[in-house]
Amino acid sequence: MLKRRLRPAPRLSGQEFAAIDLGSNSFHMLVARMSGGELQVIDRLREPVRLAEGLDGGGSRNLRTDVAQRALNCLRRFGERLRGIPAAHVRAVGTNTMRKLAANSGFHAEAEAALGHSIEIIAGLEEARLVYRGVIHGRGRAHPRRLVVDIGGGSTELIIGRGEEPRLMESVSLGCVVHTRKFFEDGRISEARFKRARLAAGVELEFLQQPYRKAGWDVAIGSSGTIRGIWRVMKEQGWSDEHLTREGLEQVIALALKRKDIGDIDFPGLREDRRPVFIGGLAVLAGVFDTLDIRRMETSDRALREGLLYDLIGRLSDHDVREQAVASMAERYGVDLVQAENLERTALQILDQVGEAWDLEPHLAGQFLRWAARLHEVGLVITHNGYHKHGEYIVRHSDLAGFSQTDQKALAALVRLHRGKFAAGALAELPQNWVEPLRYLAMILRLAYLLHRSRAADLKPPLRVQATRRTLDLQFTRKHWLDEHPLTRADLEREAAHLETLPMKLRLA
Repeated sequence: MLKRRLRPAPRLSGQEFAAIDLGSNSFHMLVARMSGGELQVIDRLREPVRLAEGLDGGGSRNLRTDVAQRALNCLRRFGERLRGIPAAHVRAVGTNTMRKLAANSGFHAEAEAALGHSIEIIAGLEEARLVYRGVIHGRGRAHPRRLVVDIGGGSTELIIGRGEEPRLMESVSLGCVVHTRKFFEDGRISEARFKRARLAAGVELEFLQQPYRKAGWDVAIGSSGTIRGIWRVMKEQGWSDEHLTREGLEQVIALALKRKDIGDIDFPGLREDRRPVFIGGLAVLAGVFDTLDIRRMETSDRALREGLLYDLIGRLSDHDVREQAVASMAERYGVDLVQAENLERTALQILDQVGEAWDLEPHLAGQFLRWAARLHEVGLVITHNGYHKHGEYIVRHSDLAGFSQTDQKALAALVRLHRGKFAAGALAELPQNWVEPLRYLAMILRLAYLLHRSRAADLKPPLRVQATRRTLDLQFTRKHWLDEHPLTRADLEREAAHLETLPMKLRLA
């Protein structure tokens, strides 16, 4: 991920972009072209993979072979459509089920190979943020406070926002596939079973009832295929017009209970691939309406994949939400910005000199070094003793908008490794192809930290660096500079001993 690759072209007009959402029920791909400053959708692909069905029972975190093969076949088809679109213009994410998969299951690597692109695993709150961004884009200011509900195959996202900014976000382990499997696995439908499923959904949502009702909203919007499927059934029966209502929802429930078996669900307006998971999704939506006392809900055909596209365009247009997330965290934890900027400047100076020898992609490596420099001291809010360890915990477990789980783990690892012994275990949970580049970035950050340990505001070390895969030569271009900074010399000599464990030979000229 941090290896050298081509940067995207600066002009975006006329170019194609793609977003891939690997959900627990369906895999979606959206392809769009930038035209006149707006994204114009030119292709949509969707396949009902039902990934959540493949999680073995008994707490296993591995996929059944047949489901994994179904998913990989879909990704190969998606990959064919992506040919010719630059890698920098493609963003693929995995959600609830892929979050649950064991790291050593091997499916993630197989999925990336099938698609031909990297796949980010995003946390539930990041999924909620992207859903909200996709749904509210272009809706204007008619309703300043919005509740957005998205029921997926394995999780449900609920967001209250004001304008374009989400204020409350939750991702709950409730989904149409999982709920159907849990309460209707044998296909039989009964009033008692549905009541248990509806109550179970309400119990899962109970913790957000008070804060969400207190925050309030002007309009509720349902964005998923589950919600739109229920609305279409309601509309076809003549029980609603352009909105989903509580009365209409109860009528759809009564209609579904008459079927007695999932195989008998064949309502007009409901896609055939939605029928096997319709009853579970219906129970989840009923639980949402009950918990939040919703009376009326609009629907939207936009969701996570649209949010992904808008986020991707932002990154390519220097409006990266991750930059604001890092700045907000630095402010929240009272980071010394002058010290952070000094570290950042020197780290980027070193990267410029060693990046090619270490095969580091300049833009991406520079981003991670900037973010790590700005956050390297967040742990000081707890205590100076071991603050790099506290900082790792804070960065790893905070809500950082725009970051995938892997991105966040990588950033936390850099914060952990910027000082002290080189704790290689900090990289243990990262994909294997990330380990070497992050090890090199950590060495760069460690050197910048040691050179600025004095915290002198105007310090600009006259540094020249040369590197190979196993050596790092430091030369100070101003004569006697190291002699004038004996603490720095002692720190660098200790650092040479720390880096020998990698193994890396640090030499001072």
